[in-house]
Amino acid sequence: MPRVDFRKPRLFIDQPLSSGSVIDLDHGRTNYLGNVLRLASGDSVLVFNGRDGEWEASIGGKRKAATLHIGAQTRPQEQPADIGYVFAPLKHARLDYIVQKAVEMGASALLPVITQHTQVGRLNGERMRANVIEAAEQCGILTIAGVAEPLPLARYLAGRDGHRLLVFCDEDDAPAGDPVEALRAAPPHRGVDVLIGPEGGFADGERQAVLAQPLVVRLSLGPRILRADTAGVAALALIEAAFRPA
Repeated sequence: MPRVDFRKPRLFIDQPLSSGSVIDLDHGRTNYLGNVLRLASGDSVLVFNGRDGEWEASIGGKRKAATLHIGAQTRPQEQPADIGYVFAPLKHARLDYIVQKAVEMGASALLPVITQHTQVGRLNGERMRANVIEAAEQCGILTIAGVAEPLPLARYLAGRDGHRLLVFCDEDDAPAGDPVEALRAAPPHRGVDVLIGPEGGFADGERQAVLAQPLVVRLSLGPRILRADTAGVAALALIEAAFRPA
C-alpha cells in the first residue's frame, strides 16, 4: 500500500478526479489555499473525493479564482473498515471533538441516537460533516464517513442490521476482563457498531433493549468512569486492536 504523504496539504474536492482534468475552485476554497495554507500558483496539493483515490494537483488560475490541475494518482481508493459509531450527542465543542476523533479512529459512519438522558436535542448536520471532512484531510483518510440523521435509540435498534456486531460500552455491569479478547471471541458478523451512551448513562429499559439485540458484546472500558467523548476514543481504539487485519 502506498504511504501517506503528510508533508503536502490535502484537500477534499467533491468532484470527479482524473489525470489531466482541471477543476475550478469556488471563493471559499481559493481563500483557503491562498490565505490559510499560504499557497500560490504553481504549488502542489493532494486532493481526494472519497471515491477516486488521491491525486497530486498543481494550483493555477487567478488569486480570486484558483484552479486545480490534476496530475498523477498517488493512492488508489481504499475500502474503509465497516465501523458505525453510534453515540448520544454531546454539546458544542465536545461534539466537534468526538466527530473528528471517531473519523481519525476509523469510523465509516456516524449515527447519533437520542436516549432518555441525552442533553442535546438538535444537531447541526452541516457542521458535523465539515468536521468529518477536516479530520479526513488532516489524517490521510481517503473516504468520507457518512453522517446520519439523529434517531431515537429505540428506532435505531429496531431498524439496524442484526448481522452486525453491536459493541455495547456498558459503564455499569459489563464483566471485567481483557476487552480485546472479548471482541475477538465475538461470533461471525458483517460489520461493527460501537454504542456509546450519554453522560447520564442508559436507562434500565434502554440497557435491556440493547442487550436483546442478536449479536452483542458487552464491553468494559476499565475501572474508571470515562466521559462520553473519552469513552468513544477508547472503544474505537479497542476495535482497531481487535479487528486490525493481520
